[in-house]
Amino acid sequence: MQHDTILIELGAVILALGLLGALSLRFSISPIPLYLVAGLAFGVGGVLPLTTSTEFISAGAKIGVILLLFTLGLEYTAPELVGTLRSSAPAGLVDLVLNATPGVAAALILDWGVAAAVALGGITYVTSSGITAKVLGDLGWLGNRETPVVLSLLVFEDLMMALYLPILTALLAGFGVLGGAVTLAIAAATVSFVLLVALRFGTVVERFVASDSDEVLLLKVLGLTLLVAGVAELLQVSAAVGAFLVGIALSGPLAHTARQLLMPLRDLFAAVFFVFFGLQTDPRKLPPVLGVAALLALCGILSKLATGWIAARRAGIAVPGRVRAGAALLPRGEFNIVIAGLAVAAGANVKLGPLAAAYVLVLAVLGPLAARAAEPLARLYIRRRGGGTGGRGRRGAEGAPGGAGGDGGAAPGAAGPAAAG
Repeated sequence: MQHDTILIELGAVILALGLLGALSLRFSISPIPLYLVAGLAFGVGGVLPLTTSTEFISAGAKIGVILLLFTLGLEYTAPELVGTLRSSAPAGLVDLVLNATPGVAAALILDWGVAAAVALGGITYVTSSGITAKVLGDLGWLGNRETPVVLSLLVFEDLMMALYLPILTALLAGFGVLGGAVTLAIAAATVSFVLLVALRFGTVVERFVASDSDEVLLLKVLGLTLLVAGVAELLQVSAAVGAFLVGIALSGPLAHTARQLLMPLRDLFAAVFFVFFGLQTDPRKLPPVLGVAALLALCGILSKLATGWIAARRAGIAVPGRVRAGAALLPRGEFNIVIAGLAVAAGANVKLGPLAAAYVLVLAVLGPLAARAAEPLARLYIRRRGGGTGGRGRRGAEGAPGGAGGDGGAAPGAAGPAAAG
């Protein structure tokens, strides 16, 4: 009887996710907030709490995190990561300081402890690569001159996450300063080793997993990703980081084929992950943290707009491009929930989960909407200042197309996570 109930619950959850996904497509918004709401509805304190399928959903959620980070890693090659780290370091550090500070400060002011402060700083810092990639594609911004600036910031954030997650894991586990230093050293050594393998022996890895059969390739890639993620977790590095590094090690046509094969699985298990996070959050605990979430969301909007403006200005991009860059960086989503999930699972402050859920809900919805309003607002700003044409379009420019002050010319090398949108 219990097995019958499991099938009914799983079928109902997956069908509900499909309907919510269709609704998000209808209104051109990210499905992540809707999946979180579904988790709230199916969890403790919700309207239809699950009783027998939570263990399966928990396992699926872990796979969802791993596949999210693996497919993100597929978007980059090791040389691209090294080059991007060098070129985007100044803007990336500005991004880190401006956006992590509000979260850290809020947790310390609320007296939640150092571990919760580090977790909340990560939650307010990192942009949702998935939602941003979709926004860039949907709005036709992939060819704009500011797009490589946005992508370089996303790559920098991903690299920071590779170092951040082991530190957070050590703090949550109570390892102390020495234990945290050891964990960070292991993480740095692991990242360096994988990057070395990707740079020097990438073809060997590709030959190992390559196959003319899609079925065999899928099994090899998925098995290798889960295996490395599990080993990374044993080393206290984080399964998510391990999966991300496996993605980096694969490149070229093989990476493209692997992405195409794994995308349906990724989408399914990622949706399960967002539901599982919602399951762990009691909706009755949301109202007490809504004020803090709204304040952090406002800080997040202002700090990301400032980040995009500064980074695009350094690249010689005009005002509309600066505004678009900032607006593209606003959404929060998958990685923010991953961080909150790690903290909640480790027993951090009980209010951290509801706060993260409310924060992500607000910015995952407002981010894409703000991006749509960015260009009209930029043109209005230019008209009021009495300069520029405020032209739009992928090849329109404020000034000469492709010039130093231009904005809309085709962006050389505009690749990376936007391609996954």
